Amino acid sequence: MKIQTQRFIDRWVGQLLCAAVSGWVRFSALWRKPAQLDANPQHILVILLSEMGSIVLAGPMFAQLRRKYPSANIHILQLKKNQEVSRLLQLTDSKWMHSLDDSSGFSLIRDIIKVSLNLRHIGLNAVIDCELFSRVSALLSFSTGAPVRVGFTPHTQEGLYRGSFINHAIPYNPYQHISKQFLSLVDALETAHASPDSAMPRNKAAPIRALPTDTELTVQFTPAELANYRQQLHTDHPVVHSKKLVLLYASGGILPERAWPITHYAQVGRVLCAMNFAVGIIGMKGDVGLAQDLMAQVNHPACINLAGYTRSIRELLMLFHAADLLITNDGGPGHFATLTPIQTIAFFGPETGKLYGPLGSRNTVLESGIACSPCLSAYNHRLTFCDGDNQCLKRIPPEKVIQQALVYLQA
Repeated sequence: MKIQTQRFIDRWVGQLLCAAVSGWVRFSALWRKPAQLDANPQHILVILLSEMGSIVLAGPMFAQLRRKYPSANIHILQLKKNQEVSRLLQLTDSKWMHSLDDSSGFSLIRDIIKVSLNLRHIGLNAVIDCELFSRVSALLSFSTGAPVRVGFTPHTQEGLYRGSFINHAIPYNPYQHISKQFLSLVDALETAHASPDSAMPRNKAAPIRALPTDTELTVQFTPAELANYRQQLHTDHPVVHSKKLVLLYASGGILPERAWPITHYAQVGRVLCAMNFAVGIIGMKGDVGLAQDLMAQVNHPACINLAGYTRSIRELLMLFHAADLLITNDGGPGHFATLTPIQTIAFFGPETGKLYGPLGSRNTVLESGIACSPCLSAYNHRLTFCDGDNQCLKRIPPEKVIQQALVYLQA
């Protein structure tokens, strides 16, 4: 299903359904007691429908959940296309992973009904909705039957109504990194032990914490596995042997406006190749054409096309282990890189690294600081007024990127 169609349904159908459910919840509250969380909850669901990179940014939240509720079974509800990362990271037992197929309207509705019935049968104690202002995820939190529902509320922002049935809601803060926002959802869940429903923003009582410096996520590789992969890479592309390898991810993914200009990437590639570094252009199979165009602009034998070379996220991480530097647009690869030792330079413009930047100390976020940046947010459903001329990224000069790259490569 196209993203525009999903947004249309979420906005117009979702608002009506959220209003109907809110009315029912308010009416039933006349005879029901306020929901409270059991002292030792057995089943907690996390709804995380966003892109795969968000799963990495939610790592500290999952770690905190396990520390706070060690005996609880953590369930995860995701889009089917994003489940590969959760399985790789072993966020929970596979039997507690639930998915929705959004490839068509029929499959999505079918899976919503199927998953909701299954979760109601399990008997959830609580659900944490990590989506910012999705009406579908809010409705899912209700349809699961969980008595305690934690999620974000828009407070007074217009156009983002998602009902009033999230009974342990906290205001979304657009000035704090999303990883801290996810952690605040665990804080809100903790207050559900003793606090009845109220309009009090539960993050007022949350602990003061710095931005997490670690995803608290790991993917295990044996030394032999990494050595074999590196050897295979050198066999397939002999030019990278005995050279430091720099990876370029030039695709904008589902948001093309997040892409640094390909001509800028080409300039960086030419300079690094001339300095005796190898340059690999990565991407999915659909990015092969873009990679070929970039290779033609670099026009150097030390520049190789690795788009479609990795067949899984696990293989991508092994490639990161075999490389020395990743230069990337805002997107999944920059977040996956934090799970490996590779150094990273990430470009932000339509969105800001202050809210969505990779965690850890092995990365540098570059932003131009132009007045109209950032322009994508939860409040505008990531719809930009930009006409395609993304000056916020075009004004990040290649010379600055080369300078930072050499800091990493010559260390």
